[in-house]
Amino acid sequence: MTASQSTGHVLVVGASMAGLRAAEQLRAAGWTGAITLVGDEPHMPYNRPPLSKEVLAGTAPFASLAFRPRPAVADAAWLLGRRAVTARLSERTVVLDDGTSLSYDGLVVATGMRPRRLTCPGPLPGRHTVRTLDDAQGLREALTRPGARVVVVGAGFIGCEVAATAVALGVREVTVVDPLPLPMTGPLGPLLGRALLRRHEARGVRFALGTGVAGFTGEDRVTGVELSDGRVLAADVVVESVGSVANTEWLDGNGLDLTDGVRTDALLRAGGRPEVVAVGDVARFPNARYDGAPRRVEHWSIPGDTAKQAARTLVAHLHGTGEEPAPFAPLPTFWSDQHDFRLQSFGAPSYGADDVRVLDGTPDGDGDLVVGYHHDGLLVGVVALGGPGAASAAARHRPALLARPAVTA
Repeated sequence: MTASQSTGHVLVVGASMAGLRAAEQLRAAGWTGAITLVGDEPHMPYNRPPLSKEVLAGTAPFASLAFRPRPAVADAAWLLGRRAVTARLSERTVVLDDGTSLSYDGLVVATGMRPRRLTCPGPLPGRHTVRTLDDAQGLREALTRPGARVVVVGAGFIGCEVAATAVALGVREVTVVDPLPLPMTGPLGPLLGRALLRRHEARGVRFALGTGVAGFTGEDRVTGVELSDGRVLAADVVVESVGSVANTEWLDGNGLDLTDGVRTDALLRAGGRPEVVAVGDVARFPNARYDGAPRRVEHWSIPGDTAKQAARTLVAHLHGTGEEPAPFAPLPTFWSDQHDFRLQSFGAPSYGADDVRVLDGTPDGDGDLVVGYHHDGLLVGVVALGGPGAASAAARHRPALLARPAVTA
């Protein structure tokens, strides 16, 4: 079957960035049949990284976040404000929350993640997460109330970004709580964790590290955070940034591995079904560039990378060409803007690095710092901390990261 003979229907469940990129890449791969996108938010796809920064700061209206779909998907159907509740993969149907049943020839799973919530005792009002536009707008209103005292639970990417934005807004007290001894030590390790801690503290952020949250005080709304070490932090606003949960419940009962997202093969096919692929941060896939262990990757580059691979895989099946793309081997990248500095990463610093070295700068100062992560003597990741010069220095290592697999399977 040629591209001009595409018939049938591809259903994309998830209408965020990953879903949009999947639809666009389906067209780029030669699919000319029908495409329908289903999304539980009422908004068209938009860029999420600014939510914890520019949107909270009030410098980015929604119009500046919305992606402009490519002309190739102008004929796609959008069902927004609708949620998939059940999939019957053997029947090739998906049922929505309003009872609508949609049939498909190809299915793209792009339902992404939702914030994990703390289950500690205490009131819910005053507790926020940052995942959607509505989340960010509600949190901004809370942060801009005079005299607000903010406790951020979780010293990862979102937690550190929210803390930095809150300080810039003039919030009088901003405290970050985390059971680990340093911020962002999980993905970046202690060397950069210590450097980040110094920089945040120098800019007014307080930290309560090595302790968790035992509960929340207050009657109708939060007034404080009880820590597991016995301390109580006064708080008018609490931001929970304690990880994510994959939106996969609608896929239950179909024999898929949904342990942490949707487990796929190296071509992003789910459960051995050639007509079902997964994209974005809900996909748990093996990366042929590294050790082949299946992982989810919540970086901004992954929706586009997975969409291209999954579209090629799905269209090859639907067209019956018998040709399969090469195994998926993306180079993960991310950045994080905090205060007046940026973290820029290329590669996979958290994939079992056994040797972490300073490549440029000094970790003890406030200047640019570039750190290299190695495994078995091979460079697997580079992270820069600082200004544009640091990011440029890290980018110079990108060809070496792309030149060969960093870890043999």
